[in-house]
Amino acid sequence: MPKVKTRYVCQMCGHVEVKWMGRCPACGEWNTLVEEEVAPSGRFAPSKARVSPKPIASIPAQAENRLSTGLSECDFVLGGGVVPGSLVLIGGDPGIGKSTLLLQVSHAIAKNGHRVLYISGEESATQIRLRAERLGTVHGELYVLAETDLDAALEAAVELKPQFLIVDSIQTVFRPGLASAPGSVAQVRECTGLLLRVAKAESMATFIVGHVTKDGAIAGPRMLEHMVDAVLYFEGDRHHMYRVLRAVKNRFGSTNELAVFEMRDDGLREISNPSELFLSERREIAPGSAVVCAMEGRRPLLLEVQALVASTSFGTPRRMTTGADLQRMNMLLAVLERRLGMQLGSCDAYVNIAGGVRVEEPAADLGIALALVASHRDRPLRQGVYIGEVGLTAEVRAVTRLTERIREARKLGFQRCVVPAGQAVPETMPGMEIVQVRSVQDAIDQAF
Repeated sequence: MPKVKTRYVCQMCGHVEVKWMGRCPACGEWNTLVEEEVAPSGRFAPSKARVSPKPIASIPAQAENRLSTGLSECDFVLGGGVVPGSLVLIGGDPGIGKSTLLLQVSHAIAKNGHRVLYISGEESATQIRLRAERLGTVHGELYVLAETDLDAALEAAVELKPQFLIVDSIQTVFRPGLASAPGSVAQVRECTGLLLRVAKAESMATFIVGHVTKDGAIAGPRMLEHMVDAVLYFEGDRHHMYRVLRAVKNRFGSTNELAVFEMRDDGLREISNPSELFLSERREIAPGSAVVCAMEGRRPLLLEVQALVASTSFGTPRRMTTGADLQRMNMLLAVLERRLGMQLGSCDAYVNIAGGVRVEEPAADLGIALALVASHRDRPLRQGVYIGEVGLTAEVRAVTRLTERIREARKLGFQRCVVPAGQAVPETMPGMEIVQVRSVQDAIDQAF
């Protein structure tokens, strides 16, 4: 009898070692290497029924017949709806509302005459029914199956033939043929591969829920995100009512799209105009406040940047951000001190993006820098929207889709935009003053 070979696989990142180690050398986590059997690898044998490759020009182009989720904002993030046979992974913090969102989507699809199967490995059928009654999502075409054995669950799915399948969650289901525990790297990889094959073969649009780690990434091997067709993140602070659905991968549409929902007692409500929502509680005259316009995919968002600069009695000043990049803020503080002569080295600095949205694009640099200057001077900025990337020499650089940003500002009633000089701007924009600046100092002169 041949000797069984084993290996040690990290349950966090999927790294493989030939012997056990206390700490994973790839991700640095402790006690995550678990022993697994190595499957024997057979030699490649060509099949008699070979398929010949075709020139791409000879392949007929067919448009996808997308399945609407019933929520226009969710369709927007997915690129127009769910493609039959696609596999979509949705992740988020515990209790953020992933199951609520998918239950509402299931109800909307069932109302359109499509059959939906909801496979739950975390809740019983009675618990799902109670939540469905609270949300008002009970429908005759919505089927529920509480099962953790994925093979048995997919046998029921193939027999039922639903157009929409939900697996909640991928860390709780398992395949009996594997010796690993549910949630391990081997189980997650094999279960996702099986779901992918069944989704393509049966043309079932499939959503799988994934848990996230303490760092906010989807738990399990990184290849899990490479195997699926789309990856969605459901984000937000559980202490606030707003939730953000963001696409970070989409093979059938553009990435980095964003949709905003409001969490209520009766479920999630779509927010069709997020910019107006994020600016609804803004004080018009407040030192340290500036309005920026960030692009999330194809959607421009007007956001309020709040900054606070205060002197400190400690040797090392504190620098903190909420919703913005900390390293980017440190760079802007260095530019303000070195190029503009502002004494900020002995000051604490805090930056907050109001509304719980995270901004990573450099087009918000000018607004963050001006908010820091306004807080340091304790003077409010002139009303307007500040758009531009700041370089290390304090120059204001061009940004993408400037016209769409200006139109969004005008739609919300703003009459002034400070933008980079030398970049094409709309010639006819009634009621909108467009100020072009070349440096941060020019922007400061125009902002006060």
